Amino acid sequence: MDTTIPAAREDPDFQTQNVLSIAWGHFTHDTYSAFVAPLLPLLIEKLSLSLTLVGTLTAISQLPAVLNPFIGYLADRINVRWFIVLAPAATATFASLLGLMPTYSAAAVLLLAMGCSVAAFHAPAPAAIARIAGHSTGKGMSWFMAAGEMGRTLGPLLAVWAVSVWTLEGMWPVMLLGWAASGILLWRLQGVDVQPPRQESIRPILAHMGRIFLPLMFIVLFRNMLAVEVSTYMPTFLRQRGAALWLAGGALSILEAAGVAGALISGPLSDRWGRRTVLGGAIGSAALLMLAFLRVQGWMMFPLLLALGFTTLSTQPVFLSLIQDHFPEHRAVANGTYMSISFLLRSAALFIVGVLGDHLGLQSTYVIGAVVALLALPALWFLPPEKRVKEAE
Repeated sequence: MDTTIPAAREDPDFQTQNVLSIAWGHFTHDTYSAFVAPLLPLLIEKLSLSLTLVGTLTAISQLPAVLNPFIGYLADRINVRWFIVLAPAATATFASLLGLMPTYSAAAVLLLAMGCSVAAFHAPAPAAIARIAGHSTGKGMSWFMAAGEMGRTLGPLLAVWAVSVWTLEGMWPVMLLGWAASGILLWRLQGVDVQPPRQESIRPILAHMGRIFLPLMFIVLFRNMLAVEVSTYMPTFLRQRGAALWLAGGALSILEAAGVAGALISGPLSDRWGRRTVLGGAIGSAALLMLAFLRVQGWMMFPLLLALGFTTLSTQPVFLSLIQDHFPEHRAVANGTYMSISFLLRSAALFIVGVLGDHLGLQSTYVIGAVVALLALPALWFLPPEKRVKEAE
């Protein structure tokens, strides 16, 4: 019996310029969404925040992820080009105004609005990439995710530079670059069809979604403590170790730069070796590297930061490719569901790491995160067997 999934009837050609345009939007958007982590040490000092409040504050920005399935549902039925075009400008505005917030509550409201902009971009954009990448979905997803990692590499450096030049409260003019990027996207995406073939109902795939997303929830849950330790709390951890602000922010850029390479390599490797194999190798290696990182000082931290970034931040293209493999007829709604699960579990991890950091210290919390990440490995084998996507004739 043939177990392949028929793919949607789409243009088989890889639309290089259009893929690069949306990847450019991802690069710009994630440059600004990466402002939060390097600014946290300054916000802690300005607003007198505990690590628990920091975790809660960051988690609030993830709450709009509950909208991702709805946005994805719309993306399968209407042209959501405007979401992709306007989100970089909106996220740039909210991120650049963060330093002006006078209280914890004001910062929370701003980050909640920023989270809505992040959701509006990330739910439909991967589905749009899959639409215009033809039969080279993996290649398009690699370009898209690598661009996002490049943005998250530049973001901390841009944030630290803006604070150094204009101060935390005066850094808001940097938002103008985001508005310029949205203007370029508006010009480049005029007339581009990112709307998939209309699907009447998602009911036929609901049972299959349960078989995919239930084990995926456990995998994401167990790896997320380690992921947020690396991507969010690392500047704060290094500052507690006595590092200067530029070094703490620079370490985050080192992690993200390695993540660019990981994003470009992990997708093709998963095509050859299988999604579960690559995910298992990346998660297991990241846990062991974290334990090694906690035992070193000085220049030895930098090669381990590179290795941590490469392994920890390389899994997203594989997760997205897995979703696209199993749901070629409902790409956006399936991607939106995955993004919602991912963001919500990340919010929980941010809060847990903050609480543990306050009570045990970040050093001990990082050890716990590495051990918990290893629990994701057996959960990988509960995923359904990988299926080949059969191109429509």
